[in-house]
Amino acid sequence: MSVSSAHESFDDLRARLARGIVGQPALIERLLVGLLTNGHLLVEGLPGLAKTRAIKCLARELDAGLSRIQFTPDLLPSDITGTEVYHQVEGRGEFRFEPGPIFANLVLADEINRAPAKVQAALLEAMEERQVTVAGKTHPLPPLFLVMATQNPIEHEGTYPLPEAQMDRFLLHVRVGYPQPEDEIGVVRLVRAEERGAATNEHRAPPIAQQAVFDARTAVRAVHVAESMDRYVVELVNATRTPERYDAQLRKWIEVGASPRGAIGLDRCARAHAWLGGRDFVTPDDVRTIAHDVLRHRIILSYEANAAGVTADNVVSDVIERVAAP
Repeated sequence: MSVSSAHESFDDLRARLARGIVGQPALIERLLVGLLTNGHLLVEGLPGLAKTRAIKCLARELDAGLSRIQFTPDLLPSDITGTEVYHQVEGRGEFRFEPGPIFANLVLADEINRAPAKVQAALLEAMEERQVTVAGKTHPLPPLFLVMATQNPIEHEGTYPLPEAQMDRFLLHVRVGYPQPEDEIGVVRLVRAEERGAATNEHRAPPIAQQAVFDARTAVRAVHVAESMDRYVVELVNATRTPERYDAQLRKWIEVGASPRGAIGLDRCARAHAWLGGRDFVTPDDVRTIAHDVLRHRIILSYEANAAGVTADNVVSDVIERVAAP
């Protein structure tokens, strides 16, 4: 598949998702960026904001399998990864590996912060290593593998917050807000049409092949990044570690700055954003557009910042404003 064909496939995929996910264009774009960069997403938002619907629509429009894991306090690591099961056939017994729900192309980890640390660690290890080891045997995950984990920002009873080191494993931390009134009217009409059976599979185009994603990733890797853009990306990340160089107040707000994964993530996501915009080079706008989603979960705020109601988004915005763009 040529670069132009891959781009047409992603334009088609974006249009299909927009028809099924009304009022959340940023979430759609971040899902596409996650596909292009082979990264995982942590999506935070109140109930009913199309988080689950988004990943279901993506699985429907893409030739990919979907599994959903509802995280609960009694979940075990083997409930995610799978386990060895004893089988007896013709008088002979043997253990066979039964894959868990993690062995899917798209995985929805719903309310990940409701599971204890061992379960969270099992999922995050699979995300990082792209494989699962059970009983000394390694089982690779599918080549197309994306995890979208969700969190509810207002319910904290019975939850186990993700440690910062594990949060760092997510390429993007996306926050989803309420749709605009006009978009919400579209949501109501879409659900009404689905209830009436108007949205059926009769006229739905066939799903887009996984090969389109792999070809698009090859094209994204070829997107040009100037030396000045490399320096800009690294300077943004370094500004979260040495904020006193820019502003004394900023120093009081940041306890720990972003890790090198922040610079790597900014580079990867900026290239994907540029490619989705039809360009073969990265601009400062590509970096600034994606910076909040890449950095907000990689910055630890100070007690003073939390007491003053300062958020990680406020800090990232301040950093972007103070670091000169090329």
